Amino acid sequence: MKRIAIQGTLGSYHDIAAHRYFEGEDIELLCCATFEDVFNTIRRDSQTIGMLAIENTIAGSLLHNYELLRGSGTQIVGEHKLRISHSFVCLPDEDWDDITEVNSHPIALMQCRDFLNHHPAYKVVEAEDTALSAEIIMRDQLKGHAAICSKAAAQLYGMKVLQEGIETNKHNFTRFLVVADPWQVDELSRYRAHEPNKASLVFTLPHSEGSLSQVLSILSFYRINLTKIQSLPIIGREWEYEFYVDVMFDQMLRYKQAIAAISPLTKQLKILGEYEDGKSTI
Repeated sequence: MKRIAIQGTLGSYHDIAAHRYFEGEDIELLCCATFEDVFNTIRRDSQTIGMLAIENTIAGSLLHNYELLRGSGTQIVGEHKLRISHSFVCLPDEDWDDITEVNSHPIALMQCRDFLNHHPAYKVVEAEDTALSAEIIMRDQLKGHAAICSKAAAQLYGMKVLQEGIETNKHNFTRFLVVADPWQVDELSRYRAHEPNKASLVFTLPHSEGSLSQVLSILSFYRINLTKIQSLPIIGREWEYEFYVDVMFDQMLRYKQAIAAISPLTKQLKILGEYEDGKSTI
């Protein structure tokens, strides 16, 4: 049985993503309060695998998770893209007229802004997790409270679903990364249907004119598709940045040649993982 560390509780979107990625496998979820706790759990037990959100099509990148990933020593071994659909749920014996307060994770609340704007009387309170909001309302029998969470969480905790699909933008996907201790990379490669065609890199550049454009030109020359670039300031070094880059390729040899070509132009180049482009599920 595989142990998977996630941020959040049972019924959370991390839970759903973990079961979708390891479909058909017996897995044990290790529920963590924070993403720091996810990496600490892996550090304490190198057999534990981590599943963490890295970006959302509406909310954007989870910048802190990039920093945690870089410093963790783990490798990305896979990814999964999950369609996020939020439900508005309450205690089984309550209804719309009973609701006075809404609890959920701040990103979920942001993603349901239009729905909440149509209910201005509700007090909106940020919480640690979507599914945990539903669990607490049921456990403590909080009258007048509603949660925004997955339909799966509502079913798990016996909550009443008042409305499904309340997210503002229906094209709402979150990309999750599967991370593990480097010694597990070969064993986990069996979950790939094909050879790696995607890689995540991080590097810094000399503070000189045109340094980034040179790197991008080389990647273009080798026909490496740049799918994401994210810059983060380096704390304590004014106007210097780390660049997190995702690339896709159809030939491993050409990708390796591109990495060799950009290495002399970068500083502290690190490959965070080479893996298969993840499928999307609803």
